[in-house]
Amino acid sequence: MIGSDETVLEVRNLGYRYPNGTVAIENINLKINRGEKVAIIGSNGAGKSTLLSHFNGLKEPSEGDILIEGDIMAYDRQSLRNVRQKVGVVFQNSTNQLFAPTVIEDVAFGPMNLGLSRDEVDRRVQESLEAVDMIGFEDVTPHHLSGGQQKRIAIAGIIAMRPEIIILDEPTASLDPQGVDQVLGILNELNREGITIVISSHDVEMITEFADKVLVLHHGHVEAFGTTEEVFANHQLLKKAHLKPPKASVLLHMLKKRGLDVDVKLNLEEACDEIIDAKLIKK
Repeated sequence: MIGSDETVLEVRNLGYRYPNGTVAIENINLKINRGEKVAIIGSNGAGKSTLLSHFNGLKEPSEGDILIEGDIMAYDRQSLRNVRQKVGVVFQNSTNQLFAPTVIEDVAFGPMNLGLSRDEVDRRVQESLEAVDMIGFEDVTPHHLSGGQQKRIAIAGIIAMRPEIIILDEPTASLDPQGVDQVLGILNELNREGITIVISSHDVEMITEFADKVLVLHHGHVEAFGTTEEVFANHQLLKKAHLKPPKASVLLHMLKKRGLDVDVKLNLEEACDEIIDAKLIKK
């Protein structure tokens, strides 16, 4: 889905310090529009998880504000309850999110806490399990599932809450290639249905295929925020943030330095097209 011009999540001058005074993030400013797929990237310790944890009130900032659909986030119980119906978070470690004896109880937990009718809860659980292709696992203990299956159940639990924004911390970490494809397929389908997706990752290859926009964090500060093409074409920026550029982009940079008339592309398919156009290989 192509993002609209309506800002659904805004960060203004956000900062967070740990109780010992250590600065985790500082002076973060960001606007995410409805329907966008945004990736937050940075090396370990850059502040990605800390920033994400502010988006639905898991952490309260030391300074600055978070705005959801134009409303400044407040931190009383009712306000946070309202925010978390709009903004769902999937943690990096899915086992931290799965605690019920069975899959069906886990997915039903959020909707039941909204005070919905049993019929509505059952409907949401069924639709959510269908969305992540986990029908048939209702009575399985979540901790008996594979890592990829656990991730899909964690996403189902968030889908059942009907959020407008889904935040995912390293959604493809520790997954095999099939698991990565399944999770990204689910996220793309949710995005096509109008849900705004925000992920954190240091996997630049995956992000070139997934995200519309990229925010680069380094030592708790924003180094850049722009389209995927703009950010990943800037190899100097990525080096400063201790990140490797996409392999396709590296290849085309090397060819360009050798005098070939090619545009720097981000993914392998685009890179192949550029090489064909440059007549380095035959179709």
